[in-house]
This record gives sequence, C-alpha cells and structure tokens, in this order.
Amino acid sequence: MSKRASAKYKIDRRMGESIWGRNKSPVNKRSYGPGQHGQRRAKKLSDYGTQLQAKQKLKGYYGNITERQFRKYYQEASRRPGDTGENMIGLLERRLDAVVYRAKFVPTPFAARQLVSHGHVKVNGRRVTVASYQVKEGDTLELSAKAKDMALVLEATKSPERDVADYIDANHDKMTAKFSRTPKLADVPYASQMQPHLIVEFYSR
Repeated sequence: MSKRASAKYKIDRRMGESIWGRNKSPVNKRSYGPGQHGQRRAKKLSDYGTQLQAKQKLKGYYGNITERQFRKYYQEASRRPGDTGENMIGLLERRLDAVVYRAKFVPTPFAARQLVSHGHVKVNGRRVTVASYQVKEGDTLELSAKAKDMALVLEATKSPERDVADYIDANHDKMTAKFSRTPKLADVPYASQMQPHLIVEFYSR
C-alpha cells in the first residue's frame, strides 16, 4: 500500500470532516487535526487560505493526486469553453480510477487506483493500467476475472454506505459499468461540499 493510501484519513482530520463520508473515518471521533498541535484553536483563514484549503480538499478526494497533475487539470479546464470549475470537475470524474470508484467496485479512490494499476480493469475490452486515463462517454468498463472474486470488490458492491453515481450504469452481477455522461458539479455525489470556483481563484492569482 502506498504512503498516500495509508495516510488517507489524515486528509479527513486536516480538513475537519469526512470528505468521503466513510463511517470508519477517525474524524467522526476526533474532529481536530493530526499531530501534536492538532487540538489548537483553528485560526480564521484568509482568502488565500480558504482557496488553498479548497484545492487541497479536492486533490485529496481523488486519491491525493500530485500538484503537477492537478494543475494540468486546471489548465485543460481553463482552455475549454464554459465554466472552468465545472470543466475541472468533469475532467476529474472522467479519470478511470474515479469511474471505478463511482461504479462502487471499491470502497475508496485509493483502492480504485490500486485496482487499475494492478491491471484489473478493462476499458472497451482493453486492459488499462493508468489511473488518470480519461474515460469517454459511452465507454464500458469490466473487471478482470480475478478482481470479480476479490473480497474488497464484493464487499464494496454490497455496501450501503453510498450509491452508484447517476451518470454510470453499473452491473454488479457481471462487474461491468458504462460511463453514460460527463457530470456537472451538482451531479457528483460528494460527501462534503466542494468549491471548484475557489480553486479557479487560487490558480488565477
């Protein structure tokens, strides 16, 4: 397991909320930040601090992707017509690991990234091992024969913790899913509020 995966709940505690909505999150018991100074009274954030926190929260949500990669999503979103924040959410939701997570094949985005990188996901019949691969509307995903019998996958599909996203048609009997459309911010079932407009302001400074 990667360092980022093993430290995923530090993100929750740093933000002071369960950003994935998981019952296991320690923030449900300890709402203060991690570390020896975590219980200090929180300071009022400046505009810059608020924007930075919004960026760190969204980055963390998608498996704590790197700053370089996250900035590329912003740059690509800003080049496209329409609202940059909405475009950015669309690009993030088209990541292969995000689609695997939204289809409820795994419990977390971190597990989705691992499933993809280990070669357990096919897109339109072709194995893809790049978690950031951009899924297109109408693309069909299927898990490998080995993944279909994994306890992690079987438990995730039966978990009542969350539902399959509306823009994905998932068949948990066959372990397949179809990405039907690129969602808008309002369509994405975030467990906590995301503010992409603050991220646009951050990068536009």
